[in-house]
Amino acid sequence: METNYINFSKVGIIGCGFVGSSSAFSLMQSGMFTEMVLIDADKARAEGEALDISHGLPFAKPMKIYAGDYSNLKDAGLIIITAGANQKPGETRLDLVKKNIAIFKSIIPEIKKIDYKGILLIIANPVDILTTVAIKLSGFPANRVFGSGTVLDTARLKYNLGQHLDVDSRSVHAFIIGEHGDSEIAAWSCANVSGIKLNKFCEMRGFFKHEEAMKRIADEVKNSAYEIIKRKRATYYGIAMAVRRICEAIVRNEKSILPISSLMKGQYGISGIALSMPAIVGRNGVETHVPFEINEQEAADLQKSAKTLQEVLAQNEL
Repeated sequence: METNYINFSKVGIIGCGFVGSSSAFSLMQSGMFTEMVLIDADKARAEGEALDISHGLPFAKPMKIYAGDYSNLKDAGLIIITAGANQKPGETRLDLVKKNIAIFKSIIPEIKKIDYKGILLIIANPVDILTTVAIKLSGFPANRVFGSGTVLDTARLKYNLGQHLDVDSRSVHAFIIGEHGDSEIAAWSCANVSGIKLNKFCEMRGFFKHEEAMKRIADEVKNSAYEIIKRKRATYYGIAMAVRRICEAIVRNEKSILPISSLMKGQYGISGIALSMPAIVGRNGVETHVPFEINEQEAADLQKSAKTLQEVLAQNEL
């Protein structure tokens, strides 16, 4: 990627709903950026969010935050797309497909028009399908277009395991893979706590009913969004922190391994769809998937997850 055309201290956010505005607030606090452009179909909403967040700048680091249009995004290092219909109580993420593909068909061509050279980070749901759609509509190299994937689901898994084991969740190493949704998979076969295999660590903490605990925790993670939506009608703080973490990996060129949603190219026999798998993420976007070893059942579940997404995508052909 030709970095001389883009500015990694500048970020654009398209969509100023709960997720977009929470992400903007989180990124303002991070100090990573000196310029932030907010875009929304409701221009007044974008202006209001920019003004509100700007009033916190005396407590943070100097930056310019304003409502703009697509022309303001040409030199941004990152464009974050959160625009889309919200998941309602009782809805799955896949139920949002038709509405949000239609929204992307209006957004992505506008980004193409400005000959954009930076990175597109897709947050809107269903994120795996919309990442695939964004790659196809934009024609951009796949390394520059990826989604937040299961970064948040993985954080939820680490948090729940930390609570279960009464240990710092940052010492838990585990991934949720596949769809960011109902067919997601907890990759238990490679989970560990600071290098100690998970089952061994559980026994060290007095837990021996491994299968029962794994099912309960995996279900809690998978249903987290539904539980939050049932109580407060939307989820946004957790994903805002996940957005911040992904942006850190990009802006600082950290080469961090994150389970982002990116195009599969034959791994595990899966191609042509974006799925969430651990990948090295830095200033050039997705550098490569990592050789992530999973057991036969997890691999079969991953292929099943991909098939579900491919069928949904086929029903909503571009």
